[in-house]
Amino acid sequence: MTGVVLPDGELGELVFTSLTKQAMPVVRYRTRDLTRLLPGTARTMRRMEKVTGRTDDMIILRGVNLFPTQVEELILRTPALSPHFQLHLSRSGRLDAMAVHVERRPDATPADAEAAGAQLAAHIKNTIGVSTGIVVEDPGTIERSMGKMRRTVDDRPR
Repeated sequence: MTGVVLPDGELGELVFTSLTKQAMPVVRYRTRDLTRLLPGTARTMRRMEKVTGRTDDMIILRGVNLFPTQVEELILRTPALSPHFQLHLSRSGRLDAMAVHVERRPDATPADAEAAGAQLAAHIKNTIGVSTGIVVEDPGTIERSMGKMRRTVDDRPR
């Protein structure tokens, strides 16, 4: 984000500024939420559209805030799994679900990798606080990128 004030209707980051509080001056509070101001009406207060995304890679899953780097840290602690992974978000009914697709190391047997996947699921539940499905894949199956890796695949309806 550039920090430039955008015209009405443009998608940008929601920033709060307090102009009247003297005891607690909030110069700029960046929320990292993406939204837009709606055109002015006869109302005295400005309205904004609902939050449509984030500027960072934080995921809100069933009320728990998590970052892909937290999952990556737990994967790196598991010897049979490689650091190549993707988080797949879906929604079944009213609940969000997350599946971690991770590659096994080339020297790990499929049985060792499945055991490591169960261990990773337990670590994620105990450390981050969300239940996830783990899909252990063969080496080289998760897409690679020359630029920024696409760590999150969000298949939830908007």
